[in-house]
Amino acid sequence: MIKSLNELLEKAQEQTTRKLVVAACQDEEVLKAVVEAAEMKIIEPILVGDIAKTEEIAKQINVNINEYEKIEATELVEAAEISVKYVSSGKADFIMKGLIDTSILLKQVLNKDYGLRTDSLLSHVMVYEVPTYHKLVYLTDGGMNLAPSLDDKVKIAKNAAKVVKSLGNDKVKIAVLAAKEKVNPKMPATVEADKIKQMCEAGEFEEGVIIDGPLALDLAVSREAAETKGFESEVAGDADILLVPNIETGNGIGKSLTYFANAESAGIIMGAKAPVVLVSRADTHEAKLNSIALGSLIAAYK
Repeated sequence: MIKSLNELLEKAQEQTTRKLVVAACQDEEVLKAVVEAAEMKIIEPILVGDIAKTEEIAKQINVNINEYEKIEATELVEAAEISVKYVSSGKADFIMKGLIDTSILLKQVLNKDYGLRTDSLLSHVMVYEVPTYHKLVYLTDGGMNLAPSLDDKVKIAKNAAKVVKSLGNDKVKIAVLAAKEKVNPKMPATVEADKIKQMCEAGEFEEGVIIDGPLALDLAVSREAAETKGFESEVAGDADILLVPNIETGNGIGKSLTYFANAESAGIIMGAKAPVVLVSRADTHEAKLNSIALGSLIAAYK
């Protein structure tokens, strides 16, 4: 079981090198992370985009990309299409967003003819190493789905469970978050959380997945809070996954972990045939590298 992001990097280095295709590779920070991941033998990069600009950036930051496969695509849609086709045809194992709008890339990912769509839902999973928590915590979905339905939440939970299992966890504990732990018909998040828990108990999730909800955040991550409130649960105080009711909750928790708690992170989009590394321009260089390593482990697991 991987308990830190350093362990994640080490695990990614131990496995077979994966091929990563970068859509619109002419981005300095992305290129730095890709080169470092390649030097660590985590990935073999395939650069798709404006190659002249990419080579100019490489020269400016003093990195060598001469040995990488490069494909010219000055138009962003073309870069996204080529990158997705490389994955769907088996020429690459997973894909990373470069200097391109997320919507452009995901439109190609979901293309009916050559894309990577499945019967699942695309969802964003963040992995955080928080100094005050005893293991990695996975947050979903604070980046893509605005107000997911009950069915959406089930798919989001299943996507996140795959991420946790890809990092070596046989048992996955999911806390379905709400403002309180009691079901209240006036609070839809509590009602849906209870339904998801019941679905898990009925065997609708894969083996090893344990779900409890509704749970307030304190109960999900603090054994002391659970003991004080007399709340008994296998998930309470030991949650792996925090499944949030809406994007505002996920976005707020995630940024609080980053900016208040100094958490290190990695992020990935799940629900496609291959993981999609989608990082923010505000993400640190380390977060981008961690995300590439995470994507490589998921690609190997899938």
